[in-house]
Parts: sequence; C-alpha cells; structure tokens
Amino acid sequence: MSADADRQPEQPEKDVHMTLWEHIGELRKRIFRAAIALLVCAITMWMFADKLLEFVQMPFQQAWIKRGMPGTPELQTLGPPDVFVGKLRLSFIAALIASSPIIFYQLWSFISPGLYKREKRLVIPFVFFSTVLFVSGCAFAYYVAFPFTMNYFFSLLGPIGNSGTWLTHRPTLDAYLDFTTSMLLAFGFVFELPLFISFLVIGGVVTPPQLLRFSRWAILLAFIVGAVVTPGPEVTSQLAVSSALIALYFLSLGIAYVLKPRKKSDSSEV
Repeated sequence: MSADADRQPEQPEKDVHMTLWEHIGELRKRIFRAAIALLVCAITMWMFADKLLEFVQMPFQQAWIKRGMPGTPELQTLGPPDVFVGKLRLSFIAALIASSPIIFYQLWSFISPGLYKREKRLVIPFVFFSTVLFVSGCAFAYYVAFPFTMNYFFSLLGPIGNSGTWLTHRPTLDAYLDFTTSMLLAFGFVFELPLFISFLVIGGVVTPPQLLRFSRWAILLAFIVGAVVTPGPEVTSQLAVSSALIALYFLSLGIAYVLKPRKKSDSSEV
C-alpha cells in the first residue's frame, strides 16, 4: 500500500464550520472596521477639501485654457448646499483611496478562514498589490483619461453651422464631480483585474490556458472600452487606455501561471 494513499487531502487551516448567522456576524465586524477607517480618513481629508477641489478641477481648467474658451473657467452651483456636498463627496473619495489598504485587509480577513495555509501567506502581497493597483487606476484616470476626454468635450463646442447659435459650456460643480469621481473609481476598480483573475485561478474557476485562448477577445474588448472611455478622433488617447487594459490582462495571465494549483505527484512509495 502506497504512502500517498494514506495522506489526507489538504484542508483549510483551522477549518471551522460556521453557521449563516456567524458568517453574517463576521461580515458585519469587517464592514464596521472598514467603515471606521473610512470615516477617520474622511474627517482628515475634510481639512484639505479646498486643496482636493483645486486638484480635481485642474484637468477642466487646463482644457479650458488650451481650447481658448472665453472668460475664466467656472463651476456653477445651483443651490446653497452644493459646495458643501461637493467637498464632502471629494473628502470621502479621497478617504476611500487613503483607507484602501485597511479595506482590502478586512476583505482578506473575511475570506481567509476558508483558505489553505499556503494561500493565507498571500495576505501581505494581496493588500499591497490591491492598493497599488487601485491607486494606479485612479492616477491613470486623472493624468491620462481626463486630459484627453476634457479636450475632446471642449472641441465639440462652438458655432452650430451658420445658424449664429453657439454651444457653450458652463458645468455645475455637482455634474463635474459626478463625472470625475465616477471615472476615478471606475478606473480604480478596473485596474484590480489581475487580482480578480488571481482569485478565479486559485479557486479553480478558470485556468491559464483558458485565459490565453480568451486573450484575442480581451484585446478586442480593450479597444472597445478605450473607444468608449476616450471618444473622439484622437487615436493616441484610445491607444493609451486600450494598451493599459491589455497590459493588465496579460499581467493577469502571467500571475495566473504562477498561482495555478500544482498537480500532486503521481509517484508513490511502497
């Protein structure tokens, strides 16, 4: 009889069966801790709300000047609380980015009881890379996607044929922040693609060969997303966004080959 036959299959470390209510209680605890971290960061960021607003409006101001728009850049408000609500939103978005390491750690702590010991060792790399990828996505949106997008939107303004009517741009603060914060968060989460695929590989949902076969469709989808996110005739902006998405996918593919479950040796000892 071989020694391998007597070996028990690997089980999650400290495998403890939890009831549904215990899972809900654990989830509530992790959400509470993440919410506390977010709240503390939001209070801190509120003290820098003016600087945050100045920072986030820079792409708008630069596009305004570059396109030679008349007058000075304006972000209008329609109601008395609009400035307060706008600064509050910015504070929470900045707090979400600042507290992302704690949020990702709480996420990992919630799912870690069901993982093997080998996989639990990935906690520090998971928190580090998830934070780096999220912040990188936000930075990519601000420094790459915003300038191209703003310039294109401003290029659509001007006279409507020979009618004598002009298309002008006087955005509200609420509309501008809604657009910019949505873009920041969208790119932040899109840049988490390598980690998302890593979890699918670890869980055995997908395999590296399957990801490789899907790569041609991933490239096509990347160019479609690039065209949607950066509209207009400017090809360089579409290439920049599409290339970043393609690079993320192939980075995910490389990570998948590293993390794929290893097959047990068929050799046996008598």
